[in-house]
Amino acid sequence: MTEPNVLIDISSQGVATLTLNRPHAHNAFDELLVAALTSAFQQLEENVDVRCIVLAAQGKSFSVGSDLGWMKRMADYDESQHIADAEALTELLRTVHECSKPTIARVQGSVFGAGIGLIACCDIAVANEHASFALTEVKLGLIPAVISPYVIAAMGARQTRRYMLSAERFDAREALRIGLVHKVVGDETLDEWIGRLTRQIMANGPYALAASKELIRTIVSQPLGADVRADCVRRIVEIRISDEAQEGLDAFLSKRKPDWVNE
Repeated sequence: MTEPNVLIDISSQGVATLTLNRPHAHNAFDELLVAALTSAFQQLEENVDVRCIVLAAQGKSFSVGSDLGWMKRMADYDESQHIADAEALTELLRTVHECSKPTIARVQGSVFGAGIGLIACCDIAVANEHASFALTEVKLGLIPAVISPYVIAAMGARQTRRYMLSAERFDAREALRIGLVHKVVGDETLDEWIGRLTRQIMANGPYALAASKELIRTIVSQPLGADVRADCVRRIVEIRISDEAQEGLDAFLSKRKPDWVNE
């Protein structure tokens, strides 16, 4: 029997742990994981017994972004398929971002691309000291359009410019400095810190927590409406079907350097 892509465990106290369960693929995103994760968050949103959600991942990596097989399939997509694919990821990120219940990302190992977007959508992020991060889309001739509103909100425009344009990897301490994560802890104390945060959150009023989240979104996220999300979808679709993106994807899949890299 095939293991589910996402595991859900709900404690008697009402803490739901939602775990990415593709450790063999370093929890890379494909259409099935996106759909399963969206559905899981929607279920937890509707479950009145759930007070707090911890987003975790099995294995060495939190998520390394897009799955290789998914990228191969996308190379043959027509425009309508690209739109549907981008809208599905947009819906996942919106669902996490607008979840009325406090969300905590438990981060370990490598985090690339859409994985960073997922962390940025959570209310709180705690990483172990060996976590590493990168926005590598431009190496493939792509742009991280769909995740960009959330990443910019977390890291700020100035730091996003550096890491989106350079595609360089940065460590957990840098992620803390620029605001992507809130706390960096030792491997052995990661779960202890997650437990401490959930206990602090669970001591607060459920309605007040939901109202506080809505208040923050209303005040700081007014520009991030349907028009902005639609524009992000349009941008990623346009770039995906460009000659440069096709060259970047082909070079990646062929394990060669793209033609804009000069030795």
